[in-house]
Amino acid sequence: MRCVNAADGTGGRPYGAPMGCDWRTRAAARLGAARGTVRAHRPPGPDDVVADRRWAADLRDAVLCAVALFALIDLVDFAAGTLSAARAGLWAALSVLLYVVLHPVRVTAGPGWIAVRGPLRRRHVCTNLLTSVHVSETVAARLVLRDSLGHRVEFDPKVLADNPLLLHRLDGGARAAARSGLLRTGACELGQLVARVERGCARAVFEVSGM
Repeated sequence: MRCVNAADGTGGRPYGAPMGCDWRTRAAARLGAARGTVRAHRPPGPDDVVADRRWAADLRDAVLCAVALFALIDLVDFAAGTLSAARAGLWAALSVLLYVVLHPVRVTAGPGWIAVRGPLRRRHVCTNLLTSVHVSETVAARLVLRDSLGHRVEFDPKVLADNPLLLHRLDGGARAAARSGLLRTGACELGQLVARVERGCARAVFEVSGM
């Protein structure tokens, strides 16, 4: 995937508090190590791809829920003496449908892009070409990103709260888009989201550090 840079990625930040890659990388590594969720390794470089570190666990939960539903319904059917190949096939289809509904999207990001892969397809936007950012504060919160190439992605903003490195990739590209004049809608919303996540990360680091 290649996204054309709209700016050189340097300069002042048009919204929110100053963003620093170093503190985010250290905070994410320290928080993950304290929780036992990540191994000690080098911080990702500017050209590395980062991904949602909770995705594998969410995928496992979706599989377990689908398998548990299939086993439970078959067990009830068997106990009632009504289990048949046709009914087992029906329950299997129902379980597959549940898995598709529960399947978590996988959010990944690299220099200048962020991608969302669902069970059927993959979408991406060029973050340094963003034109619109919308944060929905409904019961099912959603973050919607659009770029100047007509691409669109949508995912739960909680993914960014759980993955500061993903947020850093998005914020860096959005700042470049704002400096080039492309990002005209949602810069304030994104700045507020970044500020909330920064505060949450700082609190979490203090808590796991016993401070």
